[in-house]
Amino acid sequence: MKQGDSWKSWTCIVRWAAGAAWCLGIGASATAAPPVSDFFKPDAFSQVRIAPSGKLLATTMPASNGRLALAIVDIADPGKTRVIVGYSNADVWGAEWVNDERLVYRLYDEQQPLGLQRGVGLFAIDAAGKEPPREIVQLSYRPSDITGTNIVSRALTPNHELFSVLRDGSADVLIERSTYDSVGEPTNTALLRVDTRTGSARSVTAGAPEHVYGWAVDRNGEPRAAWARFQDKVTLYWKPSDRTTWARLDEGEAYGRGVPTPLYVESDRRIYARARMAPEGDVGSLVVVDPGADGADPKVEPLLTTPGFDFRGGLVLDRAGKVLGIRYLTEARGTHWFDPRLKKIQEQVDKMLPSTNNLLSCGDCENIENVLVASSSDRLPYGYRVFRVAKGTLEPIGSSRPWIKPAEMAATDFVRITTRDGLSMPVYVTRPNAQKTPAATVVLVHGGPWVRGAEWAWRGEAQFLASRGYVVVEPEFRGSTGYGNRWYRAGWKQWGLAMQDDIADAALWAIKQGYADKGRVAIAGASYGGYATLMGLIRNPEIFRCGVEWVGVTDIELMYSISWSDSSDQYQRFGMPVLIGDRVKDAAQLAATSPIKLAAKIDQPLLMAYGGLDRRVPIDHGTQMRDAVQKTNKAIEWKVYNNEGHGWVLPANNDDFWTRVESFLDRNLKSAP
Repeated sequence: MKQGDSWKSWTCIVRWAAGAAWCLGIGASATAAPPVSDFFKPDAFSQVRIAPSGKLLATTMPASNGRLALAIVDIADPGKTRVIVGYSNADVWGAEWVNDERLVYRLYDEQQPLGLQRGVGLFAIDAAGKEPPREIVQLSYRPSDITGTNIVSRALTPNHELFSVLRDGSADVLIERSTYDSVGEPTNTALLRVDTRTGSARSVTAGAPEHVYGWAVDRNGEPRAAWARFQDKVTLYWKPSDRTTWARLDEGEAYGRGVPTPLYVESDRRIYARARMAPEGDVGSLVVVDPGADGADPKVEPLLTTPGFDFRGGLVLDRAGKVLGIRYLTEARGTHWFDPRLKKIQEQVDKMLPSTNNLLSCGDCENIENVLVASSSDRLPYGYRVFRVAKGTLEPIGSSRPWIKPAEMAATDFVRITTRDGLSMPVYVTRPNAQKTPAATVVLVHGGPWVRGAEWAWRGEAQFLASRGYVVVEPEFRGSTGYGNRWYRAGWKQWGLAMQDDIADAALWAIKQGYADKGRVAIAGASYGGYATLMGLIRNPEIFRCGVEWVGVTDIELMYSISWSDSSDQYQRFGMPVLIGDRVKDAAQLAATSPIKLAAKIDQPLLMAYGGLDRRVPIDHGTQMRDAVQKTNKAIEWKVYNNEGHGWVLPANNDDFWTRVESFLDRNLKSAP
């Protein structure tokens, strides 16, 4: 992990038709706090991808109308940057190189709220931009200025999406088709190989098992491994190169001992996968699975283990399918290189940029001329440079958020603290610049809860709160994933109990360290974090002075019974009883840990916000809780964003919400007596 010194000022070198210029960060400080919008508006320069040749870059940039367009940067002469496609009422998103001449991209509408987003589709276009794009997967709606070829459309229906590009020299991609049941729940997936020039498609998973949710392919794009999930079981399947039938390799529990998750098939005897090395293994590792000959048990050997962290990442391959390196995530992101040339280049780049994490991407990895370098830190959003191998020089290309001044941002530390029952809990702490005495503090609780919440990187919510003078404490409470199986399982059936104790322990730790002012600690979060905010106010009024919750769960029983949630039937039947509690057997516990039944205990100020079209946590959770709390507590602030879903997409809504948060915390935390 590298602590974030600010970048020096760089000259703008990328310009394009709309007249926009992109610079890497400027280190000058400002006396006033940055505006709210700086932390939550979309990136200006993003999704940068190097072409297989290593001579071009693809990136999205705002056009003069504010929409994200797809641009091509000539690495030899960035002044030749050109926009190849853009729209008046849609934004280009997720571009990938298919080969040196062709790309695919999706569409998104950043000017529509989350609840009204309607599919992303898939389009293909030549890098020269001389021909109209071809629609590969249909949008579920059609913006007025989307055009395509005059050839009869072969576009696939919206239940298809990009699985991967192949990089085998062809113009083909792999497309994943999802099948749904009568109530819209996914039941199976299949893979198609699609020619992006003609739109012709053929199935490559005929005869595969049912209920497959994940695939691993070989260097030729042929599916060779798959994992399936049905009810409470997961199964790993395998198909040797000389067979047409699939064999079962392993079976486990969907919510317990799982199976290796395949990532890539290098050969008949070498499958790269994520797995926990049984029986004593706690963290998940990157492993190599040898399926063995007929009748033989598969062999699993660890390749990379990151102590204290489950392996999260992927493989870096050359054009021939050889594994060059491994991307991984501990508290921060990094790369382990097997290839000695790339290892040396990584060392050169890290020496030149010692204060950032630097992720390398090579196009032609066999004949490396240029390497794309994506650099970031806790204070610095991603910026992009090109490393010229022959010259040993770095040349700036652009910054994702050029308006962010690293010198104004706060440092984030990663620590592990001891909980009241003696376990080790990961915590991220972001402290305002020059803080020397205890300060007002916000304990920010992540959603999920069965996810990982944070990493050592620039993050808008934490940096916004720190810019307003707050210490930000982000506990990775038990049940959070990414920190080992024991920590994950310790959170089962602990909503409002030990999980809540962890959050309180993080606040008490910050007070003991002298970071947090004992009388001025707030709790905040979304989704599960909203639930934890309410329970924190209920269980620990001596710690938490006020709370901010958005799209939060308020009634556990409603999670089981509501009919318009997007939670699947399988999760409700087989997942929730294990992870949260059995609706019948654990009824007393669920009632005792449901905020709606304890609303009268909340007498602190509370800000609540919900999306009117949220299907993950329908707005009934919010309205019922608001009405219940207001019976005994008038210090409630309430806001509904009618067309948003489970969170806010529109910049105007983000600005409005976080402006409300700033005002609420200033009155009830920072400036309160």
